[in-house]
Amino acid sequence: MSRRGVLLPSLALVINAFIWGVSWWPLRELQGYGLHPLWTTALVYGLVLTVLLLVSFKSWRGLAAHPGLLFLALASGLTNVGFNWAVTVGDVVRVVLLFYLMPAWAVLIGWLLLGEKPTTGSLLRLALAMTGVLIVLKTPGSPWPVPQSGADWLALLGGLCFAITNALLNKYGQAPTGSRMLAMFGGGALLASGAALLGMTQGVVPAPALQGTGMALVAGLAVAFLVSNTALQYGAARLAASTTALVMLTEIIFASASAAALGAAEFSPRVVLGGSLIVLAAVLAATAPARPH
Repeated sequence: MSRRGVLLPSLALVINAFIWGVSWWPLRELQGYGLHPLWTTALVYGLVLTVLLLVSFKSWRGLAAHPGLLFLALASGLTNVGFNWAVTVGDVVRVVLLFYLMPAWAVLIGWLLLGEKPTTGSLLRLALAMTGVLIVLKTPGSPWPVPQSGADWLALLGGLCFAITNALLNKYGQAPTGSRMLAMFGGGALLASGAALLGMTQGVVPAPALQGTGMALVAGLAVAFLVSNTALQYGAARLAASTTALVMLTEIIFASASAAALGAAEFSPRVVLGGSLIVLAAVLAATAPARPH
């Protein structure tokens, strides 16, 4: 592949990582306007879904031809529910680190769903990543390194579903791009709406009460997520999975830098050490030799 053939897809993935890395800020701002992150996700993804249908209504045919995309919709929807909620209420860096447990989830998903027995190298990377997680989770006030809050659990759920989403994107790579995008945004809108309604019945999620000045931020976030998904589809389809995984790790940099600048994260030695092990495991996983088929 030519240098330009690598540069443009890599740049697209960096754009995707940047948008997701700083998405916590508009989500928190909208919560201040009276819109819970689940309602924000439902509204933003619903707007994008409407635009996609107006631009290419025939994308529905791709869903009918590839019914497996419904699983992609489910996984993508749960990813957004977990990540968007967690990053709004939790420590940003802690949430992003727990979300990016790709080495661990990749081993488990490949073993349970695809029947791929883990190699010695994959088990070592799994152990490295889990050691990092335990260090991150072990707070001074807790006797055991376990999830300390709802944000921790949501980040772990979102990360697992994100790994499944990536696997399904690869599995259904032959499906039309428009149909895959329709599934992902449709899943995000439906799952977030369902979770928000369920949360209302339990008194966990307040009813939406968005002030008028927040609508511009909702529209901007919808455009940003549409650009992000388009960039992901373009970049991931043109680069090796290992390269994609490496470039996507820049999201941690963007999230950490923005959180540090705005005081939304705690950078203790424990978090830095644990996060370094998680990132190292992800880098080793991305640069590992491909398994022969």
